[in-house]
Order: sequence, then C-alpha cells, then structure tokens
Amino acid sequence: MAAGMSLGEAEAAGGAGTALAVFGVRIAAAACAFVAQVLMARLMGGEEYGIFATVWVWTALLGHASTWGLSQAACRFLPTYRAQGAAGPARGFLAFGAVFSLAAGAVLAGLGAALVWLVPGLVGPAYAAPLLVAALVLPLFALQDFCEGVARGRHWTLLAVAPPYLLRQSLIMAAMLAAVALGAPAEAAVAVACTLAATALSLALQAGLLLRRLRSERHPDRALYPWRDWLRAALPMALIDLAGSGFNFVDVLILGFLLPPAEVGAYFAATRLLQFVVFVQYAASSVTAQRFAEAQAQGDRAGLEALVRRWSRLTLAATLATGLAVVAAGPLLLGLFGPDFRAALPLLALLVAGHGLAAVFGPAEDLLTMLGAERACAAVTVALLAAAVILTLALVPVLGLTGAALAAGLVTAGRGAALALLARRRLGLLTPAFAR
Repeated sequence: MAAGMSLGEAEAAGGAGTALAVFGVRIAAAACAFVAQVLMARLMGGEEYGIFATVWVWTALLGHASTWGLSQAACRFLPTYRAQGAAGPARGFLAFGAVFSLAAGAVLAGLGAALVWLVPGLVGPAYAAPLLVAALVLPLFALQDFCEGVARGRHWTLLAVAPPYLLRQSLIMAAMLAAVALGAPAEAAVAVACTLAATALSLALQAGLLLRRLRSERHPDRALYPWRDWLRAALPMALIDLAGSGFNFVDVLILGFLLPPAEVGAYFAATRLLQFVVFVQYAASSVTAQRFAEAQAQGDRAGLEALVRRWSRLTLAATLATGLAVVAAGPLLLGLFGPDFRAALPLLALLVAGHGLAAVFGPAEDLLTMLGAERACAAVTVALLAAAVILTLALVPVLGLTGAALAAGLVTAGRGAALALLARRRLGLLTPAFAR
C-alpha cells in the first residue's frame, strides 16, 4: 500500500508540471480570446456582438456533441490499449473516431443549414447569414475536438490544447482585424467567417502534427474495429459532454430567447472572464483523466487514490486563487468591453462562486467516466442540466440577468456534490478535497 501510494504521489507530482503548462496555455488562450471578444464588441457594437455570441455558443455546443463522446472515450481507450499492448484496436479507434466525428458534424450542419434556408421564419433575419456560415465551421470543430481527445489520450497534452485554444483564438482576432481593415463590415457574419478560417488553419496544423507522431510509432498489427464497444461507452460520455457544455452555455442560450441581444452580450462578457476559472479544472482534467484509466488498467488502487487526493486539493487551491483574482480584476476587464459592461460584475461573482464550490468536491466526473460508471454519471448530469434549464427559466423573468447567474452557480455547485456522492457509492472513492 505504501509503495503504491508513493507511486501515485510521484505520478501526481510529475503531472503537476504538465498541468501548469496546460493552464499556462489556456490562460494565454483566454487572454487572446478576451482580447478578441473585446475587439469584436468594440467593432460590432452590443447587438451584433450578442448575435455572434449566440451563434458561437451553438456552434461550440453542437461541435462537441458531434463526436458522440468519442473525444472523451479516447482518453479512456487509448491509454488502456497502450497498457495492454493492443495496437490493433488502437489503430481502429483512431480511424473510426476521426471519420465518425467529421461525418456526424457534416450531417448535423447540413440539416441545420437546410432548416435555416428552407424555413425563412425559423430564425430572425439577423441570425440567418451567421448561422449558415457556422454550418461550415461545425464539422471542422468536431474533428478538432476529436484530435484534442486523441492527443490527451496519448499524453501529448500541449498538442491537445495549444492549437484549438491558443492558435485558433489568435487567428480569429487576426482575421477579424484584417477583414475590417480590408473594408468588410463589422458584422456577426464576418466574425463567424473569420472563425471558420481560424478553425481550418489550426485544425490543419494540429492534425498534421498528430499524424506525424502516430506514424512514427506505427505497429504492423491490423486495425480492429470493435465499434459497438466504443459507442456503448462513448454515448453516455457524449451525454455527459453535451450536458457539461450545456452547463456552460444553457444560460446564454436561454437569455438569447428571452432578452435583447445587447443584454445577452453583457452576460456573455462575464462568462468569457469565467473561462479563466474553468481552465483550472480543464488543465487538471487534461493531465489526470487518462492517468485514472491507466491506474485502473494496471490494478493500482493505492496509486489511484493518491492521485485523486493530491489533485483534488491542488485543483481547489488553484480554482480559488484564480477566481478571486478574476473577480478583483473584473471592473477593469469588463470595462474594456465598454462602460455598460461593468454592470456585469455581480454576475461574474455569482458564476465564480458556483465553480469554486464545485471544485471542493474534486474530480468525480473524470473518475466516473474513466472507470466505467459513465452511464450513471450521464444520468445525473442530464437530470441536473434539466434542473438548470427549469431554474433559469424560473429566475430570469423575476431577476433578469442575475437570475441566470444565480441559477448557473447553484446548479454547478450542486452537480459537483452529486457526482462526488455518486463516485463514493459506485467506485468507493472519496473525491472531496478535504476527505480522509
């Protein structure tokens, strides 16, 4: 037991450097995204910016969903196959996942574009052109999401996060500046077109580097395709991923139906600052999720427990520190969007508080999805997403934007607690940061 725990602590300590690097990349990406959002808000004005924000949220949400959980499943199957020396299923998974993600994204985009084109009254006139351009972004976004999962599953963490979160954001900003300088109107459709170009370029670079690394270690084993096993595990992960994305986006989506675009834009600005806090959890998950799967495959229960204990505490400390810093800098950062955006500071504080409370309960979601309890995790997550929708719809008419932020904060904290309880009952693992 002691030896196993020492091994787990060593794994945790070794991963801390990688997590710090990932967090640094995500912070840099968040800075680029923040500058890009400020730029677009200044260039386009509140209404056009609100339209762009709504369209981008739908694109990201559907793009994540288009992998059908195979992106997350890569973090489970690839480390397991590697530990078992099973090169054939690993090769098959890579090919199947890439084709499936691209095809699913293309089909979903085609259906959406057809609806917008054939049913003119389905969306407002101002949304039609941006949505049609976003349909081209969707399949590329889905494929890049799968590439990210593959890189994470092989412990190539910086390759997983740098192209989509740092390079793509930088390219969006550069493309928007170039487009406006060349005379293009500062409208939502132009911003989405810039997003299309940035996604295509960052995907080309990431996929090229990923293929180069994979080819350098190619095995002669024939590719095997147990796709039913993959989808059986991936579909609950897809529900978890979709619902998890929904927790980040459902408030913005509902506000898009209930309030004017300018108010949605102010709320969206607060959620952009929240990403600095969310990235702490993402950085930890990028390093630990596949390590949980490896420890389980190797039968290293003591090492697994040590990883959970160490990372729960590290993640909580980093989340609280980052959250306090973001709220303290909130007036300055929100003011960069425009003087009216400073009113969103209380919204930001509520959102940050929800994520801080959720971090107390540790990495329960990663453990559930990596160790075979993904169906139970999906059921709880979907139920809580439904609760988030109901609570948001109930509070927004009464409290406006504050109601949306309060609902999001409460459900985010509740989700952390519920998944921690589920991990204890199903896996026998204590995930809260101060659990003994």
